[in-house]
Amino acid sequence: MGRFFSKIILVNIVLIYLVILAGSVVRTSGAGMGCPDWPKCFDCWIPPTDVSQLPENYKEIYAEKRAEKIEKFTKLLRSLGMDAKADELLSDPEILKEEDFNARKTWTEYINRLSGFLAGNGVLLMVILALAKFRVRRDTIWLSLITLILLVYTAWLGSVVVATNLVPWTITAHMFPAFAIIGLLIILYYRLQAPQKLYGDSKLKWLFIVFGILTMIQVYLGTRVRQEIDTLSSSDIIRAAWVDNLDMNFYLHRSFSWLILILLGITWYLFQKKAYPKKQLILLSVLIGIEIFTGIIMAYLDVPAFSQPMHLLMSTLIFGQLFRLYLFTGSKQTSVA
Repeated sequence: MGRFFSKIILVNIVLIYLVILAGSVVRTSGAGMGCPDWPKCFDCWIPPTDVSQLPENYKEIYAEKRAEKIEKFTKLLRSLGMDAKADELLSDPEILKEEDFNARKTWTEYINRLSGFLAGNGVLLMVILALAKFRVRRDTIWLSLITLILLVYTAWLGSVVVATNLVPWTITAHMFPAFAIIGLLIILYYRLQAPQKLYGDSKLKWLFIVFGILTMIQVYLGTRVRQEIDTLSSSDIIRAAWVDNLDMNFYLHRSFSWLILILLGITWYLFQKKAYPKKQLILLSVLIGIEIFTGIIMAYLDVPAFSQPMHLLMSTLIFGQLFRLYLFTGSKQTSVA
């Protein structure tokens, strides 16, 4: 049963990464509002393929529905003391603007939702198995339940993103819980493995903590750059001039890459000094290399659409690999498996 449960966790990790990739493809393809409602798409579980399948006043219908959701969401923001954000949403003239039906965008967003549906069911199955077979392992049950709660929360944030017509800060808020879900799944997986240390080194442990924090800062700066690119893409500025019109966030994001490389170099030095196995570090180095390469492609080749999803996917894979290495630095429940 333990092996089967571990395989379910691994499948869920893959599915979460697929959801992140699908969401990024949706964003870069401009398909974020391909479905104007949530969780259904044009009030259907299988979306239409032609505008003739929709009522003539479909824009008014879904704008009204989203207005109701926005009203509820702004009330929640005010209850949390976020009056400025609530006022910003309510005063945005674009927030209830409906796009013309586009079958390609609709089905791109629909596939994104299908990937989320699969991930949700995978995590739900994991929780059911944990409750049924691991009653003596309360940590497994609680970690599984927290993962499910976070996934439900992320899905709710997805509905907010749609309701607010892709307001940038809601997209960022929607993305970050995915990192916590990945971390929880990795913890769950390694707690079920045979107890074995790979590295018992407190210096490495703190190094990976700092490495992870800087990676998250780098991801946040990347979201700020992405928001600027979104704004530029809807302006009259040509694509070739987008990078030249980015503000300080872009240069901070680029400079942070050097910090990441310096930390990677320090990590290699410590591994060489103590003759630790390098398989996991090699994988981390490859991921960071691809991440930097896709960043260079975006900076010097006018931000080609394919590079943005790959850049985001690499950042989440780097976070996951750093988390694995952190667990290898002294936990009695880690494994080389």
